[in-house]
Amino acid sequence: MRQVVKAILSAGVIALASSAAQAQEHAPVPITPETVKWAPSPVAKGLEGAWFVGAQNKPGLYAFRVKLVAGGRIPPHTHPDERNSTVLAGTLYVGFGDTFDESRMVAVHAGSMYVAPANKPHYLWAKDGDVTYQEAGVGPTATQPIKR
Repeated sequence: MRQVVKAILSAGVIALASSAAQAQEHAPVPITPETVKWAPSPVAKGLEGAWFVGAQNKPGLYAFRVKLVAGGRIPPHTHPDERNSTVLAGTLYVGFGDTFDESRMVAVHAGSMYVAPANKPHYLWAKDGDVTYQEAGVGPTATQPIKR
């Protein structure tokens, strides 16, 4: 009986050691704002973005982080895919339509999100201060300015 108990305990210790080794091998690798490549946008002054996961021209899920300086505006545009955007810092003002119209904008505060349906024209404004937000969707994707 003692040998059976020792064998069971030994097997348990080996399993725990094996699990611990596997957990260390599969530790998460954080993606931080300092480790990604930020680039200014040709679309709007005071706007820069970085791909945290995926890329614009690749199929699959993506996460695109955006920084917009105080007073910065992103003119009306569309995307071919639905985008779910979470405001991480500041208050982002969002409006839907072909024309930038301050009276139709809604404040989206830090911790909140909004959804921009595929091909729906929308525009953004960092009216009250700097804003950081993150967009998620399924690529490939693009940004198409609304030409007037």
